[in-house]
Amino acid sequence: MTEKHLSSQFDAELNRVSARVMELGGLVESQIRNAVYALTSFSREAVDQVIATENRVNAMEVEIDHELSSIIARRQPTARDLRLLIAFSKATANLERMGDEACKMARMVKAIIESGAARSLPSGELRVAAEMASDLLRKTLDAFARLDTKAAVAILKEDDLIDDEFDGFVRKLITYMMEDPRTISASLDLLFLAKAIERIGDHSKNVAELIIYLVEGKDVRHQTMAEIESALQ
Repeated sequence: MTEKHLSSQFDAELNRVSARVMELGGLVESQIRNAVYALTSFSREAVDQVIATENRVNAMEVEIDHELSSIIARRQPTARDLRLLIAFSKATANLERMGDEACKMARMVKAIIESGAARSLPSGELRVAAEMASDLLRKTLDAFARLDTKAAVAILKEDDLIDDEFDGFVRKLITYMMEDPRTISASLDLLFLAKAIERIGDHSKNVAELIIYLVEGKDVRHQTMAEIESALQ
């Protein structure tokens, strides 16, 4: 991921923090996979695994942030090196927030299990969206490791599909609640689940935008897909 510098120690520091970011990404990816499994199987064990991982994710985020601050203070990087360290910092923050969303998913699944209403609600579409979000994070980590801008653009497009799934699911839940008020409590749990899944997709999108920023030096936030593709031609 990093270019060679005159200082081999600086290279070693960049490679070490890069590896730590990818390690955090792998940990969050496993956390989300467990959250998806908890949703698809209503597994209490998977719920507990997701929640138990939260402290490790939070601790790693703090450790990486401290290491990045130390490198910036000692090396005073400029240009692409500075962009790289900023990208590491922002990617780390987005990964930690994805872990938070996975924990929200796990706690909502636990509430749904305890309510006893899980099987009577339209959770099938939600499982599809959850699997899409999990797969999107995997693709995002791969693209970040390779600094692949084409893959980053594909990730931005795929996040739009997750948003569409979320909108459709919300409409269906509203219909269920109107038809049977007894489902309101469990439906709200599913709604919070759906929002957590959508936010995981949004954070993957943020990391994809960081890839473009790092490689091209262009901030594509708030741009349309057509504008992004035009800027990268």
